[in-house]
Amino acid sequence: TGPVPAMEGQAEEAVRPILRHQDADLYYRDRFDRIGIGYYGHRPMPVDPEDIASVDEAEQMPSVLKFTEDDFADAWAETQALLPATRDAKIEEGINGLFSFTTDGLPLLGESPDVKGFWVAEAVWVTHSAGVARAVAEWLVDGHCSSFDLHECDVNRFEPHQLSPQYVLARDCRNFVEVYDILHPLQPAGAPRPLRTSPFYARQQELDAYFLEATGWERPQWYETNAGLVEGRSVPTPNDWAARYWSPIVGAEAQTTRETVAMYDMTALKRLEVTGRGAAAFLQRLSTGNVDKSVGSVTYTLLLDEDGGIRSDITVARLGRDHFQVGANSNLDLDWFGRHLPSDGSVQVRDITAGTCCIGLWGPLAREVLQPLADSDFSNDGLKYFRAKRAHIGSVPVTAMRLSYVGERGWELYTTADMGVKLWDTLWQAAQPLGGIAAGRGAFNSLRLEKGYRSFGTDMTYEHDPYEAGVGFAVKLDKDDFIGKAALERRKADVRRRLTCLTIDDPQAVVMGKEPVYDGDRPVGYVTSAAYGYTIGKGIAYAWLPAELATTGRTVHIGYFDQRIEAVVADEPLFDPS
Repeated sequence: TGPVPAMEGQAEEAVRPILRHQDADLYYRDRFDRIGIGYYGHRPMPVDPEDIASVDEAEQMPSVLKFTEDDFADAWAETQALLPATRDAKIEEGINGLFSFTTDGLPLLGESPDVKGFWVAEAVWVTHSAGVARAVAEWLVDGHCSSFDLHECDVNRFEPHQLSPQYVLARDCRNFVEVYDILHPLQPAGAPRPLRTSPFYARQQELDAYFLEATGWERPQWYETNAGLVEGRSVPTPNDWAARYWSPIVGAEAQTTRETVAMYDMTALKRLEVTGRGAAAFLQRLSTGNVDKSVGSVTYTLLLDEDGGIRSDITVARLGRDHFQVGANSNLDLDWFGRHLPSDGSVQVRDITAGTCCIGLWGPLAREVLQPLADSDFSNDGLKYFRAKRAHIGSVPVTAMRLSYVGERGWELYTTADMGVKLWDTLWQAAQPLGGIAAGRGAFNSLRLEKGYRSFGTDMTYEHDPYEAGVGFAVKLDKDDFIGKAALERRKADVRRRLTCLTIDDPQAVVMGKEPVYDGDRPVGYVTSAAYGYTIGKGIAYAWLPAELATTGRTVHIGYFDQRIEAVVADEPLFDPS
C-alpha cells in the first residue's frame, strides 16, 4: 500500500506480527507506515524456465514480473474488509514474483544423481530456509543429515513420470492453488490421472473400486460391490474429518479378510532385481539382516544411514545364487543402491516394477483357494513362512512368497504384467465359492495396524533407529560390518523414545496421523499411523513417545482439532492369529 494514515509516524519497519488470512490466501506485514500484502488466490501464472533465463536484467529483474491489477482486485477488496484502516490508503506498487513450486510442495535437496559433487538446494521457501541450510551443511560435511528426516525432500525421490514437463506443469499449478488450503491426509492429487494402472485395473473398475493415488498408481481404497457385506456387521462411523475418503465397506472388507480370503493389489510396491556374482555381498553390506542364506529365503531387513537412522525397510528374496528380488519403498532405495554399487561391475540393479505385478492372497481360506490351482506343494511344510518359490497357478508362472502384511495366512504372488489379468481371473474364480473378495487399501491399513506392522516414511524415518522403532529384531549385530553398524552399537543401550501402540475406546474418535500427543498439558510426541481396528473394536494410533511414558496402561491424550482424545498405551500386536 501507500501510506496508511492510522500508521503515520511508525519509525520501525515492523511492530505487528505477520498476519495470515488463510481462507482468502492472503498475508500481511508492516513496512513502516505501509502494509505489504501477499496473495495466492489468483490464477496460476506458470513461467517457462527458458523465459526466466532470457530476461534482460537491465530492464527487469528475472524474479519480478509486471503487476497484473485485475488478479489482485479480490485481494484488495478482502483486505479493506478485514483491515478497515486500509480503506484510507491506495495500492502504490506491486509485482508478480516468481516461486519455485515442486509437484509435492517440498524442497529439492541433495546430490545430483548425474553429476557427482553437484548439490542442489532449490524450491526453498522462507519457512524452510534455516532448516535447509543446517540440513545441507550436515549432509555435505558428514555424508548424512542427523538433525532431520529428509526423505520427502530428496531431489532423487521422483519416479520418471513425475519429471515430465506436462506432469510438472499440471501438479505445480494445482499446488499453487492449494498452497493455503487445508488438505485431507488422503486427498488425492488431481490431473493428470490416471497415470499408472496395474494389469488388474479393468477388473477393479468392474467391481466399482474407489481409487486413491500413490506415486502415480491408481489404488483401490474399497470396492462398492462389497456394499452388501456391511449389513449385519458392527462398523462404526468415525468423526466427520476421518469419514472423508472412507466408507463402511472398508470395515466389512477388513472383517471378511479375517473370516475367509481376500485379494489385494500389491503392484504399487517397488520391486528391484539385484543380480551378479557380487550381489549377496552387496546386499549384506547395505542391510542389517543376514540375506546370504539358502535359495528360497526371504528376509525382512533394514537399510541404515551411517548414524544408524532407518533409510528404509525392505524384503530380500533369494531366487537364485546370484539373483535377488527386493521389495523396496521408493525411488530413493534405487538411488541408494546405485550410489553404493561396486565399481567392478559385479552387481547389477534393475527396477522391475513396471513389468511385473502382485496379488496378496490372504485370509484363513487362502490355502483352499491356492492349492488346487498350483503345480507344487503350498502346505505349511511345502512353503514355510518367509520362504519363496517359483510355481504355476493354473497357467500363470508366479514367484510366490509366503508373506502377509495383514497378519493372516497367505502369499504375495508375483508375475509378469502380461499375465496379470489371467492371474487375477484364476484366483477370483477359485475364491468366489469360498466367499472370497477383492479388498482395498483402507482394509489393508487397518489390518496391518492390528498386527503392528510398521510403514517406512510414516511410522519410522531417517530420524529413528531400529530399537526405538521396535524393529530391532531385523538387526544382526553378529554379522560382518554393514552401513550404520557402529552407530547402532552405540545407540542400542540408550533408547530414549519408542514407537508406541495406543488404543482409543471411542469409535468416533478416529485420528488421521501427525497429531500431537500430550501427557497432561505437556506435548510429548506425535501420532504416525492411525485407523480403526475392525477386528478388535477399538481405534488404533501409533505414536512416538518418551520411553518412560511407553508403558502398558499409561493414559495420554491426542490433540485433534479442539479436542483432547484419551488414548491408552497397549501391548502389541493387538491381533495375532495363530
